[in-house]
Amino acid sequence: MSQFNPDFWEIPVAPTYFNQFCNEDQIWYEPPVLREKKHDSRAKKQSVLTHVREIIDQELTLLQRRCVQFYFFEEKTQEEISRILGISRRVVSQHLFGVRRNGRQIGGAINKIRKVCGKRGVSL
Repeated sequence: MSQFNPDFWEIPVAPTYFNQFCNEDQIWYEPPVLREKKHDSRAKKQSVLTHVREIIDQELTLLQRRCVQFYFFEEKTQEEISRILGISRRVVSQHLFGVRRNGRQIGGAINKIRKVCGKRGVSL
């Protein structure tokens, strides 16, 4: 009787066979340089997020803060936020992104966060 099973297409390989390859040959291998870059990127992202959260708490109005929290951190739609806060969807949008008047962007939490980040030297 043959050891080959056509219902199960697997080729048996001795585990010692794979020991002859070094780690760099493995598909999941990540060079130390890339690992450090990824770590540095995560650390910078965390630092920026800490500053942005601080700015949200200190610089935004209560409604702007609540809209930003729901929209960006809880991933709610503007329509859902309007129902939760009891204001129109348009007002939610204005609290988040401001309004354009005479060709200028006025107000909005995002605009304010960008300006304060610039003043504090936080690069986004």
